[in-house]
Amino acid sequence: MNGTTKLRRHVSASDVADGMVLLDERKGRYFKLNPSAALILRALLDGSSPDEVARVLVERYEVSEERAAADVDALTAELAGIGLVVA
Repeated sequence: MNGTTKLRRHVSASDVADGMVLLDERKGRYFKLNPSAALILRALLDGSSPDEVARVLVERYEVSEERAAADVDALTAELAGIGLVVA
């Protein structure tokens, strides 16, 4: 991934106490992200690179660099695959 992740025009995001909610306005569907997924997406949307986000995950959740990088890539690919973000 290249660090230019953006929400699609028809998607809105709201931070909630335990993560984030995405609304696909075209389909009327909500998607709930847990706190770590919300951290990943918010950082990517704010312009952080996937590597930078992975480093934050390593520090905050004490996971390996490989696991953190894989989680960032997997979430981005999943959200892109269901049409919520452009990565």
